[in-house]
Amino acid sequence: MLQHRPHTTVVLAMSADGKIADFKRSPARFGSRVDKAHLEKQIAASDAVLFGARTLDAYGTTLTVTDPTLVQLRTQGGKPPQPVHIVITNSANLNPEIHFFKQPVRRWLLTTTAGEFSWKERLQMLHSTLGIGVQEYPTEFEKILVFETPTREIDILAALKQLATLHITRLVVLGGGELVASLLELDLIDELWLTVCPLILGGNTAPTPVGGKGFLPDLAPKLQLIEVQTVEQEVFLHYRLQRPAD
Repeated sequence: MLQHRPHTTVVLAMSADGKIADFKRSPARFGSRVDKAHLEKQIAASDAVLFGARTLDAYGTTLTVTDPTLVQLRTQGGKPPQPVHIVITNSANLNPEIHFFKQPVRRWLLTTTAGEFSWKERLQMLHSTLGIGVQEYPTEFEKILVFETPTREIDILAALKQLATLHITRLVVLGGGELVASLLELDLIDELWLTVCPLILGGNTAPTPVGGKGFLPDLAPKLQLIEVQTVEQEVFLHYRLQRPAD
C-alpha cells in the first residue's frame, strides 16, 4: 500500500563488489554510456528526483534529461521538460556556488527548521558579499519543504505524503546509501534498479547502495527479481520490494 505517497524507485550503479563510490567518495563515473542512458530514461519517467547532500556535493550537478525523444515524450504527456530535483539534507550545508544552481531545472529543498534557517543565512551572506539582491542571483530553491520529527530530523514519511499532494506521483532516488537505508527502514521504496559494473573498488569505508545500521536477516527487506538485462559488460537488475500482502 503506497499510503498516498509517490511510487518510489531507487536507481544506482555499483561495482561488482557492491560499492557505489570509492573509499574517497569520488563521483561514481564508472558506468558506461548505456548505464547513463538507462538512468536518464528512469529520470525522464519521473515527476521528481531525490538525492542527498553528499551525493550533490560529490558531483556538483544533477543529471538532466537531454535525449530529445525523452524530452518530447514528457511534453507530449503534459509534463515539463525536466522533473523537479529535490535535495534532502538535515543541515542544508550546501555550497550555493556549485553548477547545480545554474542548471535549467526546478530545485526544491527538503530539510529541517534549522536547515532552512542555515540555508537562508548562507544565501544572505553570499548576496551581501557580492553586493546584489536575492532576485538578481539564481542560487535559490523554488520550494523549501520543512518536515521535522520530534528529534529534529527530517520526517521522510510526512514529506513524501506532501509530495503526493504536489502532483509528484513517481519519484526516483539517486542516492546516497544513507538516504536509501532511511527509506527502506520506513518501507518507502517500491522498486530498485541496480547496475553491476565490471570493476572492483574495495575499501572498508567505500559506500554501498544501503548504508545505515543494517538489517538482521529475519527483518531484512525482501526483493523480487523482475528483470535481468546484460548489455556488453554490465548487468541491469530490476527488483520489486516484497510486502506482507505479496
